[in-house]
Amino acid sequence: MFLRRRRTIPSPDAGAFRRARIRTGILRAGLALVAVALAGAAFVAARGLEPRSNELVPGGRSGVLVLDVSLSIVTQDYARVRGVLERLIASDNPMGLVVFSDVSYELLPPRTPAKELRPLLRFFTPAGATTPPNPWTPGFQAGTRISEALELAHDMIRRDGVSPASIVLISDLETAPTDLTVLGRVLGELRRSPVTVRVVPLSASSDGRSFFGGLLGEEAFVDPVEANAGDARPIEVSLRGELPVALLVASGLMLLLLALHERVAGRLALPGDAGWRRA
Repeated sequence: MFLRRRRTIPSPDAGAFRRARIRTGILRAGLALVAVALAGAAFVAARGLEPRSNELVPGGRSGVLVLDVSLSIVTQDYARVRGVLERLIASDNPMGLVVFSDVSYELLPPRTPAKELRPLLRFFTPAGATTPPNPWTPGFQAGTRISEALELAHDMIRRDGVSPASIVLISDLETAPTDLTVLGRVLGELRRSPVTVRVVPLSASSDGRSFFGGLLGEEAFVDPVEANAGDARPIEVSLRGELPVALLVASGLMLLLLALHERVAGRLALPGDAGWRRA
C-alpha cells in the first residue's frame, strides 16, 4: 500500500517554527474542546424540544391512566370514558392502568401496549338503560380517594423509570373531604415534577374543577370525547412550540467557532504546481 506524501517546504530554519507549531496545536485543541461542548449543548437543547399538544398524552409520552370507578361515576359518563379509552388505544402510546375508588389498584404496569386497554371498553358500553356489569364490586366502590390513586401512578412511573411520562386522570373530581389536604399536596408535587398531568372531568362540579385547575392550571383539562356510533370524524390536534433559543445560540456559536478555526488555525495551502520537492 502506497502512502501519498505531503508537499513540504525545505528549510534549514524549521526549528524556529517550533513555538508557533506548539501554540497553534494548543489553540486547535482548545477550539476542538469548545466545539465538543457546544455540540453537547445543542444536543441537550434539541432533546428538550417537544411540541405541546391538546391531546391526552402530549408529545408521544407514555405513562399511567388513572380511572375512577366509584359509584359517583354514573351511566351517562360511560360514553365519555369509552371515548377517552378509544383515543388512548388509537394513539398507541404505552400506558399503565390504575383503577380506584376508596382504594387504588394497579391493573397494568407502565409501558404496557395501549391495545391492552381494549378489554375495558365492554364495561363502558351501556345497553339502553342497563348498566353493564363490571368486575368491581360495590365494596370496592364504597368511596373515593383520588390522592391515593395519583400517588400510586407517580410511584409506578418512578419505579419503572418512565421518562418522559404522563398521567391521565379520568374522574368526576369528587373525593372524600378528609382527602382534600393530601390531594392538594399530591397535586402540588406533580405540578413541580417533570410528569405531565391531564385531567378528563366527568360531570365534574365547579368546585372540583376549581380545585384541580388552581393547582394544576387550566391547561391540564382535556374535554372528553363521546364515542358516538358511526361517528368517524377525525380528532383535530394542534401543535405549538417555543422558539428554541438555546439550540439557535449553540448552533450560531458553532458556526463562529468554525470560522475562527479557519481564520487563526487553518493549514497553509500551497499551490499544487509550485514544484516543491517531495519529502
